[in-house]
Amino acid sequence: MNRAWFIVWALVVYQVAAWAFAPQKAAQQASPIIDGPGYGSNEAIFVDGRASSRRSAALALERPYGSRCAGEGRKQFISSLGGYYYRRQTDTEHYPTIYGKPGADYIARQWSTGEDKRIERLTQEAYAQGYLAPSDFDAVARRTVEAVVRNERVTVRSCAS
Repeated sequence: MNRAWFIVWALVVYQVAAWAFAPQKAAQQASPIIDGPGYGSNEAIFVDGRASSRRSAALALERPYGSRCAGEGRKQFISSLGGYYYRRQTDTEHYPTIYGKPGADYIARQWSTGEDKRIERLTQEAYAQGYLAPSDFDAVARRTVEAVVRNERVTVRSCAS
């Protein structure tokens, strides 16, 4: 009987050791979806969010010029534009990572509407008139703002006084 218990004990120890010291299987990494629409099942929520960001940026660019230079008006102006460009930059970076080429194509179309072109043009005008600088934005939003104002020159320093 002692030998039987010893063999059972040895098998249990062997099994535990095999589980404990066996090489771990590599965790499966999510690979980008190659075929598909380029977005996920909850895209309607993100479409609404993009529309809200556009409205906020458009309203900020329609505010009186005098409020863009100081105080609460400037804070709201930079915050609204920064939110729009932050969302745009993160979408542009993440959709290709998650959904591959279809995601990159999809999100490029989503951020090239007529309203987006208008916001870009008004941002370029605000930059040229000295109402904003890329350094006013956080690092993520700054990348898109720099791309939008790349070929513009500051012609007036409206907020310098």
